[in-house]
Amino acid sequence: MTQGPRENGAKSQIALGPFSVDLASLRLRRNGADVAVRPRAFRVLQVLLQHPGRVVEYQQLMREAWDGLQVSHHTLVVTVNELKDALGEYGSWIICRPRFGYSLEVPASDDLIRRGWHFCNLFTRIGFEKGLRCFQEAAEQGGADFRAFQAISNAYLLLGSFLIRPPRENHRGFRKAHARAVALCGLTPELRLDYAFSRFIFELNTADAEAELLSLQREKPEIADLYVRLSLVQAAAGRLDEALCTIRQAEAADALLAPLAFVSTTLHLFRGDFEQAAVSGRNAVELHPSSPVGRADYAAALEFSGRLDEALAQYRLASSMAPDIPWIRAREGMCLMKSGRKAEAFEIREGLERQRKTEYVDAYHLAVLSAALNKREEALAELKRAREEKSWSISLLNVDPKAEALRAMLK
Repeated sequence: MTQGPRENGAKSQIALGPFSVDLASLRLRRNGADVAVRPRAFRVLQVLLQHPGRVVEYQQLMREAWDGLQVSHHTLVVTVNELKDALGEYGSWIICRPRFGYSLEVPASDDLIRRGWHFCNLFTRIGFEKGLRCFQEAAEQGGADFRAFQAISNAYLLLGSFLIRPPRENHRGFRKAHARAVALCGLTPELRLDYAFSRFIFELNTADAEAELLSLQREKPEIADLYVRLSLVQAAAGRLDEALCTIRQAEAADALLAPLAFVSTTLHLFRGDFEQAAVSGRNAVELHPSSPVGRADYAAALEFSGRLDEALAQYRLASSMAPDIPWIRAREGMCLMKSGRKAEAFEIREGLERQRKTEYVDAYHLAVLSAALNKREEALAELKRAREEKSWSISLLNVDPKAEALRAMLK
């Protein structure tokens, strides 16, 4: 069973995989970046889009794409192949039926993949896990659809980035799905980007991750998400001014990119630009009001701006939205300690210890909270555990203002 592309907003806008096809302006865009394609090849795509899942005979394709002008079969084949090249790995969706014509056939797993990305874009634990299940079901439906495996690997990368589930579990899931996607479609720029960032998130290899990202940037400078990830790697390396320049490149490429809102707040926080961090945090909450992660980052910015009551209100809201993301509670505990509410902070620490018995709790955040509570032995034990578990957050130890007490214990 084949499924056709879908209209996106106005009738002239059609979504096709990662592409946006603008029939009015004859523009083809992939993940927000323009894709070069000649007008005639675009017309071929337009005709195929008008007959999704059905074979368009050679003569009909010539008549509609060339406005009745007689062209050779060779010209037709060359133009179709040019279009397939422009679509990259998605060019395989254009199927040649020898002696008949061509058809545009979108895999049956398309609906599941779209639904999965909808869930992931909520930026919640439940959203990531629902998205992962959708992608896994899509992989079972269409074992040859590389997008399902690419989405699975990306979901594990998101779970790892937001410190949900044990790092090694996420890494295993990522490696398996990523390898399957590469086997099906080759090492595309998107898969290269995910692999490069996995070197940082799962292996804590900042140098190699940055080298991979810079190499990809030279070849594909239009990928906005690349700059967001690169800025985080540069921040972990302590080069905060450079990271700020990189995040501005991301803003120029796609100002509405979801991860940009979160990383921008964090980066200003690391640089000590607390008021600007609060502005970025407020913008992130306005853009993504359902994301507890964005709200927790906003709370941290308010906390370091001295607005402790407002910060606690945001932390509590974030915790109520996502009681299954323990590190948000750890941050709330630090803010409580700073507000002089030591008993409540200790209560959160004890609660996280109990929670750890049944689910993953990021050890780095427990180390930072323990240090804030002046529990030196517990803090150092948690720091050791964070290193053993390969929590990527430990790479932020030297730039994270929340870790000031922990850094003092290490001197």
